[in-house]
Amino acid sequence: MSIGQILQNTGGYKSFVPASFPTEEILHLSPEIIAKAATAERLIGKLDGITHTLPYANFFISMYILKDATYSAQIEGTKATMMDALELEAGFQSHETDADDILFYIKALNYGIARLTDFPISLRFIRELHKELMTNARSSHFSDPGEFRRSQNWIGGTNLQNAAYVPPTTEDMQKALTDLGVFIHRTDIIPIVHAALTHAQFETIHPFLDGNGRTGRLIISLFLYQRQILEKPVLFLSSYFKKHQQLYYQKLDGYHNNQVNEWLNFFLDAVIETANESIETSKKITSLIETDMRKIQALGKREATSGVVLLQSLFKTPLVTSASAARIMKYTRTGAQKVIDRFIELDILQPRSETEKYGKTFFYKKYVDIFNN
Repeated sequence: MSIGQILQNTGGYKSFVPASFPTEEILHLSPEIIAKAATAERLIGKLDGITHTLPYANFFISMYILKDATYSAQIEGTKATMMDALELEAGFQSHETDADDILFYIKALNYGIARLTDFPISLRFIRELHKELMTNARSSHFSDPGEFRRSQNWIGGTNLQNAAYVPPTTEDMQKALTDLGVFIHRTDIIPIVHAALTHAQFETIHPFLDGNGRTGRLIISLFLYQRQILEKPVLFLSSYFKKHQQLYYQKLDGYHNNQVNEWLNFFLDAVIETANESIETSKKITSLIETDMRKIQALGKREATSGVVLLQSLFKTPLVTSASAARIMKYTRTGAQKVIDRFIELDILQPRSETEKYGKTFFYKKYVDIFNN
């Protein structure tokens, strides 16, 4: 299966030269791949069905997106956690200075979801996605947001001569992008395999100066959403890629060394494991909601009414202070703190830090832990 080859170019260094994409050989899938793809898509369908039954489903989707954004950013070196991003998003002081990396990813994904209502995934769409992701974002060097590169980049090493991988020259890149743009619009390929090949080919081309990894992972979720494999965007693979980060890099490296089946097997394993985990997550969320709602509804009528309002807000933003709780419930800060204290007694909220004395932050730990695990 020829994806391309490493060749000497006129610039005096070796770079990857993509073959025409895709060849019929690449699309001639083995029975093993076809069977695994069928299993993956069956599990995606099961996950999609379960998420339709979740109460407050859109709030949970925002947490799935946050989880994917966190792990995708961490693959690129971000130190911030889900909690850091939640604090920053809620307007609290974050413990990590790079937490906005995660919020830029969320912004780009939400932009992509909205854009798909009237514009399909295409090269222009990918440039727009990159612009949303990288404009004003932290980057290792100038990223030229929304523009395909006009100079050579490389991966690993300190220069083009000792780099671990040198993507196509700008001239070779243009031809490869044209092939990719045509490939994206095909409808005769098993969607999950289509997504896998699109991601790997995009990463092989590496068309931006920076932000290629995050953009490529965004494309996976948006592609499956566009192909209507998912009615709600709840399958995100970045946590699997982070968990197996070195293997992820090895399989992508193997892909442009023409080991296509190895990449497809890895990608489909990622989908199967992530879908199974997300199904279990959905069940745990439903169980937690039922348990905590019963705790609150057992209180007095006025206390239960305000408690339900606060709990519902925690599904979207599982962090709260007395000031934010007062705004949510339209209480005084003293009254809001009493409700928070009751939530602590009911084992729903916990202090974010035991050392804080003023402006304490509390969080819905059991809920956050379901996503973190």
